[in-house]
Amino acid sequence: MIGAGTVIDAASARMAVDAGARFLVSPSLDPEVIRTGHRYGLPVFPGVATPTEAVHAMELGADALKLFPASAYGPRWVSDVRAALPQAAVIPTGGVTLAEAPDWIAAGAVACGMGSALSEGDRDTVAKRAAELLARLADVAPPLDSAHEPY
Repeated sequence: MIGAGTVIDAASARMAVDAGARFLVSPSLDPEVIRTGHRYGLPVFPGVATPTEAVHAMELGADALKLFPASAYGPRWVSDVRAALPQAAVIPTGGVTLAEAPDWIAAGAVACGMGSALSEGDRDTVAKRAAELLARLADVAPPLDSAHEPY
């Protein structure tokens, strides 16, 4: 599934929709990005960095919350925020490493956004790296509950 990242306004959201994106990711919280994505049936993951922004994003209908930049925080941020907001579906992005990804998931993140840490190299290298990461994540991830909606 292919989505669009760094969607910062309604115009770029619409361009991503027209290009075939299946979800939108933003480094910031812009209500128009959420509205545009939802108008076309796409999930939207706006960037947040505080509990106040997280609550505001959920009130606007965000499908999940991109913690950005994750490297400025740490897995403890997720567990602390989810203690007060257990319905917050957090996706740390920006500086998440292969070594740290299981810690983020164990802290309560629903996913991790990764760039070159995961995708750098040829096809075989990336496939091996992804398989190893998935095996490590399986050890810490909670069981899937298909009946549960984040919000």
